[in-house]
Amino acid sequence: MTCYAVPTTVALLSIVFRRKFNLHTKYAQWFTMLFSGGSVFGIIDHLWNGELLLIGPNLAGDLLLGLAITGTLLTVWGVAVHADRVKTASAAKA
Repeated sequence: MTCYAVPTTVALLSIVFRRKFNLHTKYAQWFTMLFSGGSVFGIIDHLWNGELLLIGPNLAGDLLLGLAITGTLLTVWGVAVHADRVKTASAAKA
């Protein structure tokens, strides 16, 4: 029930790091937007089901699910960055 906590933490940390280290690249922005969107989705889903602040009987399993969600979001971000770099390199060669 607390699986949204992991991607939410990553989203908040990315906001803090972007501001602290002045990271205003499009890839950093994509990262923050992707994790923020995933976090908002998780929070709305848990709020909708009345489970927002509940800690389930299997906290380790919930956090493991949060890590899986975070890994998936990170993979999607990596694929998007790679695709953009390939597209940019192709356009530069043409």
